[in-house]
Amino acid sequence: MKFTQIKETCLYVSNLERTRDFYAKQLGLEIISFVEGSHVFFRAGSSVLLCFLPEVSREKKSPPPHYGSGKLHLAFEAPDGHYEALLRAVKERNIDVYHHETWARGTRSFYFDDPDGHVLEILECGVWDVD
Repeated sequence: MKFTQIKETCLYVSNLERTRDFYAKQLGLEIISFVEGSHVFFRAGSSVLLCFLPEVSREKKSPPPHYGSGKLHLAFEAPDGHYEALLRAVKERNIDVYHHETWARGTRSFYFDDPDGHVLEILECGVWDVD
């Protein structure tokens, strides 16, 4: 089997309005769907971030039920040359950046949490590139 990318990823959140405000207003993601009491979806480049209330998505019949809990992780890739600007923008929004990493190829990433405690990472292009 061959795939082109992971098209969507899910996070399970406790407050949709707070999640909407953080990802749209703080991080600047475009909202593509908001259904009160159910979910909020965002566009991130060509991918989609799905944020669900777990107790609601657990009871769905279609699509199949899904849910989760705990400190989940996802990473956003910065456009070429924009890493430092994104780091400054996150800090200017008073979001606590608590870890920096330099990877084997010299590429960098930094980590911070969303309002539900999920671990978010912004990384430079090339972190996962294949030679």
